[in-house]
Amino acid sequence: MQAQSRDRALPELLSHDNLIRSLSVQRVIAFFQRFESVALPRNLNWRGVSATVAVAVSIVVIASVAHPALERVQPRLLSVLTIVELLAFGLVLSSTIAAARANDDVRRLASQSEALYAFTTSLAAASQLDQMIDAMAIHFPKTFGRPIAVMLPEGDKLAVRFCSSGLEFGETEREMMDSAFRAGRETGWSTNHLSHILCCPLITSQGIFGVLGIAASGSGFLAGNHELRLLRNFVEQAALAITRANLSEKAWHSEALKETDKLQKALLNSISHSLRTPVASVSSLLHTVLEGEHAIDFATRRQLLQTARNESLKLNQLVQNLLDMSRLEGGGLRIRTSRCDVEDVIGAALEQVDAVGARHVSIAIDPSLPWVPMDQVLIVQALVNLIDNALKYSPPGAPIEITARQSGDHIQIAVGDEGFGIAADELERVFDKFFRGSAAEAVSGTGLGLSICKGFVEAHHGHMVAVQRPQGGTEMSILLPVEGIR
Repeated sequence: MQAQSRDRALPELLSHDNLIRSLSVQRVIAFFQRFESVALPRNLNWRGVSATVAVAVSIVVIASVAHPALERVQPRLLSVLTIVELLAFGLVLSSTIAAARANDDVRRLASQSEALYAFTTSLAAASQLDQMIDAMAIHFPKTFGRPIAVMLPEGDKLAVRFCSSGLEFGETEREMMDSAFRAGRETGWSTNHLSHILCCPLITSQGIFGVLGIAASGSGFLAGNHELRLLRNFVEQAALAITRANLSEKAWHSEALKETDKLQKALLNSISHSLRTPVASVSSLLHTVLEGEHAIDFATRRQLLQTARNESLKLNQLVQNLLDMSRLEGGGLRIRTSRCDVEDVIGAALEQVDAVGARHVSIAIDPSLPWVPMDQVLIVQALVNLIDNALKYSPPGAPIEITARQSGDHIQIAVGDEGFGIAADELERVFDKFFRGSAAEAVSGTGLGLSICKGFVEAHHGHMVAVQRPQGGTEMSILLPVEGIR
């Protein structure tokens, strides 16, 4: 009977008089009895608890083998403890699997966040539409492992702006992307249409700005909802970037139109005044000569004709400047380079400026200068404008200095005067179209000469510099690369 009662319940077996003195076993029993009635909290560290239970069970097993008082209950006790240990092992295993899954989710989320951050950073750094499309061409295949195509509207049609080499893209795919653009929703994969491509319209609150197509054939495409969400986040960021580019382009065109209108008004005002003066002078002088043919002596007639000739030269220079500016603005300037002697270029420029004969012109040219690749006609014209400016903006009789030397990998040709000078805050603007400094108010001009010089020199990959001279006046320098245009 005693054996049957031992079989009926472990607590009864353990309550035998011979086992009352075993405090360790009593504590284990009390632990299990309390453990059965405790509600299991979900946020408990079950791996730690299970490990503790497993260690405790192992200690009890060892004690049951070593303690002579537990010989009669040892088989039953071992069975119960084995079950407890298996339970602990199951808790450890299940919690480990759950933790591994949680770690996988965290790693996947971190990887997706990193990819999205890299993409948005590339888009933010791009200032032009082509740069944004390049960023899409890099990051979409890198993140999703699939080739893509990008179509944007041009006029009334969609045009392919990018297509990966590995994407099957024909007329059917074009029609599918056009359908997505017209409808403003996804078409293709998962939409009961074309199965090997997913077409995503680039939509923002401003409208639809294009369509992105991504290859969907093969296994593993958008394996979970998290990948679909990531793809849509990428598409949304691309749409916002393209919207920004379009708005920037519209703002630029608007500003360009305003600037063009401003320049046209300034040009008309300048030309009307600059044309009126020489034309009126020439007309008046010729009328005087013709009307007073017999009353005017030869010397006076010659002086009047010389004045008319000078005014006509001014008119010719104005027309030449307008033609040169038109070529620069229209992109019609063609550079024909050949190696030229700097001394010959300076001499040719001086020959074209008649008024230079009344001034003292000092010329200092480094004899070791190499011949420089340039378009001689354009550089001569630029020097003519600089010399003409030096004559106009300096007192009569003031000397003009022309120097040429090598400065690093550039040849510097400078024209200096001892004239009115240019204010320090105007030196950066002196090469702008139609800009005339405060000291130029008393001198007629259009404000085009220095701007044309800058255009000619920059077409040679050179640059211009204006500085104040210590003794007064201004020095204008042309710097041309020694090796010419590369």
